[in-house]
Order: sequence, then structure tokens, then C-alpha cells
Amino acid sequence: MQRCGSKEVSDAFVNNEQIYLILVLRDSDDIEVSRLIALASSKSIPIKEGSERDIWRMARDNKGPNKPKILALVGRNPYASIDEVFQTGGIIWLLAGAKYPVNIGFTIRTAEVSGANAVFIDSSLNNSERKGALRASMKAHRFIPLHWADGVSIVDKAKDFGYRIISIEDVGSKSPWEVDFTGNVLLIIGGEREGISQSILDKSDVILRIPMTGFVPSFNLQAPMAIVAAEAQRQRSA
Repeated sequence: MQRCGSKEVSDAFVNNEQIYLILVLRDSDDIEVSRLIALASSKSIPIKEGSERDIWRMARDNKGPNKPKILALVGRNPYASIDEVFQTGGIIWLLAGAKYPVNIGFTIRTAEVSGANAVFIDSSLNNSERKGALRASMKAHRFIPLHWADGVSIVDKAKDFGYRIISIEDVGSKSPWEVDFTGNVLLIIGGEREGISQSILDKSDVILRIPMTGFVPSFNLQAPMAIVAAEAQRQRSA
């Protein structure tokens, strides 16, 4: 979903790829970068500036001597509405009842990095807490549709669009390696204390459980999400 560096971004324009966002090095004096920015502006593509550290951290290829000065987001519209998200298809995450901003931020980042199409969050955070969650996402929220919404309503809409509903909860009977994550899927992970509500579990097609063998009886919220995200990514890229 990333086009990294002037050559790839230029090729994306030439090949008529749908570019949804440009991230460019602030105050860059590179002639080719300036040309691409002008081209993006003419096409009304949103442009965001970042520091050298921002670009380095976001870039897929940042190990060579010529560090990229421009990145482009393709294939996923970060400004998509709820209906547009479901119409696009793919994997979508629902965080149902998470309460801690840092955990929510990390899960947004995990969803984005693993190629999800969107994140829905059902949580009663105030404005300050929401801002804290976005900070904890390391700005990943800029590159993926993110909606604060009622969890049950999102599950119902997903079913209307033909998505399979897969919940991650201790009451599950299958491991992630026994579940099919291909096609259009809504993945649900619950809050840190109460987990996923019974009303959502009752609507789930599959409930899976992450195996645990230690003394402590539960993972942190981020761990099961990362495990499932990695397995889903493996299956969908096979």
C-alpha cells in the first residue's frame, strides 16, 4: 500500500494508481519531489509534510544511503466513510469496549501495519483520551479509515454486507491456525476487563481463542490482536 521514494511515486502516477495521500519531507528542495507535489496538488491529492524522522520511520525502504523524501499511500482510502469501508471489502477490525488509550493506539497501528482496511472503535473515551490513543498509534491513524462507532451496529452492518464475523475471546474453541481469514472478514477483540459482550458473541460466526500455557491467565489486548493479524496476513498473502 506504500509507494516509497520519487521513482515509485512517479511510476504510481504514470500507471494511474489511485493515490490517496502523499507524505513528503518538510522543506525538501529536491526538484523531482517538487514536481510530484505539484502533480499531486493538481489532482487534489492530500499532502502531509513530515520531519526527516517521520519519513524515515514510515518508509518501507530506509536502509540505503539515499533516504526517500516522498511516500504515497495507494489501495486504501483513509477518508472512507463507513459504507465505503464495507463496500471495499477485506479485513476490518472492531475494538469492542477497550478502555485504555495506549492499548487502543497500539491496536490501530497493528491493524494498519498488517494491511487491514479499517478500524472501528466502540469505547467511551473523552476527547483527551481519544487524542492520547491517536498519539499512541504513532500517527498510523492518518493512513487507515478510523471510526468511533457502536459495536453492535457495526456487526449488523458487516453482516448486511456479507462479512464473516470472527471474535477473539477466551470462550472460543478454535485457535487462529484453524480459522479461515480470507475474503471479507470483521475481526473483533474486546475490552481489557469485560471482553466482548454476549450480544456481539451471539452474532459471531466463529469465536477463536489464543492458546495460553503460562500461569497468568490472559494476554494483554495487543498480543492476541498481533497474533491474529499476523496469521491473517500470512493467509491472505499466500
